[in-house]
Amino acid sequence: MEITYAALLRGINVGGGKKVPMAELRDLLTGLGHTGATTYLQSGNAVFTAASGTGEDALAAELETAIEERFGFRVDCLVRSGPYLRSVRDACPFPAGRLEGRQLHVTFFSGPVAADRFAALDADAFRPEEFRLGDRALYLYAPEGLGRSKLAVALSRPALNRGLVATSRNWNTVRKLAELTGG
Repeated sequence: MEITYAALLRGINVGGGKKVPMAELRDLLTGLGHTGATTYLQSGNAVFTAASGTGEDALAAELETAIEERFGFRVDCLVRSGPYLRSVRDACPFPAGRLEGRQLHVTFFSGPVAADRFAALDADAFRPEEFRLGDRALYLYAPEGLGRSKLAVALSRPALNRGLVATSRNWNTVRKLAELTGG
């Protein structure tokens, strides 16, 4: 049996550094034995099918190694299954249907995130911006967009993310990846 996954590459193709052409990423995934490799946008989103039982962490580690060997630099990767992405989409605590894609973001984490990690953050000081935690995900409502979000800056502090790989996607991308992975 096979499962369709999305690979979320962190920090590529922005600001002139860590260039990973999407055609080469598709070829790399195919070379690793995965099927149906496709990419979405230029910012490090790939969808592929792999044998079930491999596991998200093992697939991410395999992809990180292959990228470093091919391009000469390390890129943190998260791999999430189609069912997981659909659960993130379906569990959104904000009225996603009434918001623009730029107003809602999901930060995916490499592991579980406990609420106490954010206890020192005065969430009321950032209103009307808000965040909510999900399963290995953080939902951020930023009505003026991520580029103007003071809460996004506060949430990205290294102390809050210590020991985890984190990468964010806007709501349009989350929805599209859920769709491309079978839902």
